[in-house]
Amino acid sequence: MKTILVPLEESDVLPSILEAALIVAKRFDSYIEGLYEQPGLTEVVVAGEGLGVTPPDLVETFQQQEKERAVRAHELFEAFMKEKGVPLNGGGTPQDHPTAGWVEEEVPGRDLVGNRGRLFDLIVVGRPVRNSATPTMSLLEAALFETGRPILIAPPKPPAGLGKNVVVSWNGSYETPRCISFAMPLLREADKVTVLQVEEGMVPGPTAKDATIHLRRNGINAESLNVEAGRRTAGEAVLEEAEKLNADLLIKGAYTRSRIRQMIFGGITSYILDAAEMPVLMCH
Repeated sequence: MKTILVPLEESDVLPSILEAALIVAKRFDSYIEGLYEQPGLTEVVVAGEGLGVTPPDLVETFQQQEKERAVRAHELFEAFMKEKGVPLNGGGTPQDHPTAGWVEEEVPGRDLVGNRGRLFDLIVVGRPVRNSATPTMSLLEAALFETGRPILIAPPKPPAGLGKNVVVSWNGSYETPRCISFAMPLLREADKVTVLQVEEGMVPGPTAKDATIHLRRNGINAESLNVEAGRRTAGEAVLEEAEKLNADLLIKGAYTRSRIRQMIFGGITSYILDAAEMPVLMCH
């Protein structure tokens, strides 16, 4: 995990996002790139039943506000890196310490995160917080679905540590083994790895015990744990069991069910994205 992308939004979760990225960067002497994506304002908007042109003063106001947000984001990023002693050098060559750089572009939608994220080993985003406009689910989903890379989801409060006591949420689907492959550098550095199987959350496929054998063959001292949800939902059981184990990182394949189905009926991924208080590594 030598390259880490951090898409920035103004939010109360930003200190946690930067801290989570730095913890990983210190472990692997990584390059951290701060990215501010300025959303383009379309020149044509729907007006009543027809099309109308966005008033020039509205365009100008929007553009000025975005420039101000970009400046604040850049200043916060550089101030954090300076405080932590991380040099800003662009990350052109590997170093024996963390480094950082900054990118800022205006693109439509979330194209910049989706495109640029494909060049990084890890993308760090914030967990969306209920009743707060940021961090946005659209940014998280762009990183998750458009990059093909793993995402590290920072909790609302900055983590004290990350990746020493890891719980893998296992449900037998293909998403979790893919996530494990991405997470191998972290798993090899962990002091404890538990493969957690919640019976009510399983789909047809290998068991947690099978996954544990696979990890041990890769030199990881993993243990399996099978539990029943009981009166809990499967998502509640995953988080409660991970908290009981004092986990500082949860690894979870994302959206075994479709996103639409999870929005309607709920699911483990949706619950974790709504309630996790620990860092979560996800991929799809």
